[in-house]
Amino acid sequence: MLDFDFWSPTYFSFGRGRESMTGELVKKFGGSRVLIHYGGASAVKSGLIDRVKKSLKDAGISFVELGGVQPNPRAELVYAGIDLAREHGVDFILAVGGGSVIDSAKAIAAGAPYNGDFWDMFCGVPMGENVLPVGVVLTIAAAGSEASNGCVITGTDCTKRVFSGPSDLNRPRFAILNPELTATLPPSQVANGGADIMAHIFERYFSKTKDVETTDRLCEGLLLALIETLPRAVKNPADYEASANIMWAGMLAHNNVVGVGRKQDWLSHRLEHELSAKYDVAHGAGLAVMFPAWMRYVMHYDTPRFARFARNVWGVVDTDDLTAANHGITKLVEFWSSLGLPKNFAELGAKREDIESMADGVAALGCEGMGSIMQFYKNDFIKIYELAADAK
Repeated sequence: MLDFDFWSPTYFSFGRGRESMTGELVKKFGGSRVLIHYGGASAVKSGLIDRVKKSLKDAGISFVELGGVQPNPRAELVYAGIDLAREHGVDFILAVGGGSVIDSAKAIAAGAPYNGDFWDMFCGVPMGENVLPVGVVLTIAAAGSEASNGCVITGTDCTKRVFSGPSDLNRPRFAILNPELTATLPPSQVANGGADIMAHIFERYFSKTKDVETTDRLCEGLLLALIETLPRAVKNPADYEASANIMWAGMLAHNNVVGVGRKQDWLSHRLEHELSAKYDVAHGAGLAVMFPAWMRYVMHYDTPRFARFARNVWGVVDTDDLTAANHGITKLVEFWSSLGLPKNFAELGAKREDIESMADGVAALGCEGMGSIMQFYKNDFIKIYELAADAK
């Protein structure tokens, strides 16, 4: 196990009706003038935004609003949020939504006090200590951004970039997790969210770091819980108990408690970011296509690790490691397909002829040389994309 430091300061309020505590929690964490940031009309039509506003008013907290966050959040709306926050002297950003809304809120929170272009921080300029606090009312279990220190924004040139602060200042101060708020989600969103959660675990689990049995077991336990509960939630998003378990698993998968002390990978996410930036596909759907391709490409470099995954997560009984490893990947594809997730480029809506340009995009982001089980370069990116394109 590697040495590590771990700090996860987010306060969680979990359960039915907890959005009524929004004003109380904003005040607890120092907010007095709030920017409410949210996505589309569903948050308004459901009455959630009105409930949040009432809670803020009852706590004596003023607010302004900015809706319109899209999946794969855009820099243009971040700029608008920064201008609005500065104009109204906002001292707290409240994200009401899923990962895209939270990521956009984090970018606004880092950019509003910054004397420059917020995009600098996505291009290597360190984040300063002066960052507005962020709170979250979560409406979909997926990205885990409610507990992480990173965010992903699509730039004005359609480049998708990841930003993680040098400290944990951009982790939300609090997150309200009410599984009831996921009851009206389309099944496809539940499935996409589930794939995203599982992928966050995979990025940490598939590592060559030795003697990490504790976090290995945590990863495997979370995966087993998701395999049990995701089909129930996709069939019936109003299944509170299934949704509750998935929502908590989503947080645990990405606040890094299952990733400390080990080298992590994250190439599959970088490869998928190019897909979703180019085709505007759902992140979870893109991961469902990219991750099995990545697995088949790298499993020969650490076959016992993939055989362990097959046996401990999927119950595969093959005695030969290579056979077991292949069987485990097949089981994963079958599971994701049963949830309605795509298996290849054609089902995703991506084009094989774009592989070269997407590989160039991944390389341009400085991803050559990254990886845990092996180090990856542009030719590897191309081959993994080809496996994803041709998957059956």
